[in-house]
Amino acid sequence: QILVEEGDSVTLNSDLTEMKDVDVIQWRFWSEDTLIAEINVTADRITVYDDVLDGRFRDRLKLDKQTGSLTITNIRTEHAGYYELQTNSVRRSFSLFVS
Repeated sequence: QILVEEGDSVTLNSDLTEMKDVDVIQWRFWSEDTLIAEINVTADRITVYDDVLDGRFRDRLKLDKQTGSLTITNIRTEHAGYYELQTNSVRRSFSLFVS
């Protein structure tokens, strides 16, 4: 569980030490099961889907191509919920609470 205050930034750490065995990293806003960010390692492409869910993530998502970690900036209460990291070998979820 992660608790942040409105207006703060938070980084959801992938804890991936190496990307060599990973083909695709996906971040989902799990409450809606909506894909919000993706790294395609094979194609060397990073995509942030910040217009989904009425644009609530617009200009707020930063994806670290080295680690796969996701940073959400200027958090608002509408960003609270469950986030899920998926790779071909790892699945991690995060509960984000905003006060």
